[in-house]
Amino acid sequence: QMPGTARHDRELATQAKRKLGETTDPIEKLRLQCLAKGSAGIRGLSRVFRIMDHNKTKTIDFNEFMKGLNYYGIVIDKEEAREIFLIFDKDGSGKIDFTEFLATLRPPMSNARKQVVMAFHKLDKTGDGVITIDDLREVYNPKYHGKYINGDWTEEQVFRVFLENFGSPHDKDGKVTTEELMDYYAGVSASIDTDIHFIVMMKAAWKI
Repeated sequence: QMPGTARHDRELATQAKRKLGETTDPIEKLRLQCLAKGSAGIRGLSRVFRIMDHNKTKTIDFNEFMKGLNYYGIVIDKEEAREIFLIFDKDGSGKIDFTEFLATLRPPMSNARKQVVMAFHKLDKTGDGVITIDDLREVYNPKYHGKYINGDWTEEQVFRVFLENFGSPHDKDGKVTTEELMDYYAGVSASIDTDIHFIVMMKAAWKI
């Protein structure tokens, strides 16, 4: 099975829901609610914040923060949300950098796992943190995906479904950022117990 497939997402959601009842830490609660939505859970929240960031400053205020969480179906009381917000509003400006916030929200990954995901930076030819979909297609290997093995999907269908985790898969000139890939694979990583298993799966999925 490929990372981020339905089986992994089910396992991840089950683990996250179980742990939700055990934690009192507001950031951990928020993280687990995102992971309960599957591997792309944190990516989804990132997308909501990006849509709300009309002036492209990568910052949001507390009202936008609450609105984004509610829109995404995160159940959190206002006091806990404010506690989280204030942790990130380090300069007291009333705004937080949501890229920094989402990076902290990612489930922790071991260095070995981070190194594998960081290999995507090689595809960022201009150094602006953006990878074109054509560049991704060149290194993506759909042949280990269950739906391809069963003959249900073509290579292109497998790739398109993967891209749905990052916005609009039908945008021919679409781009994915290295941050988005890190958000996504941090979610995938949370459902996989051992570094070896994660690394083997990533190497099967990507020629990087």
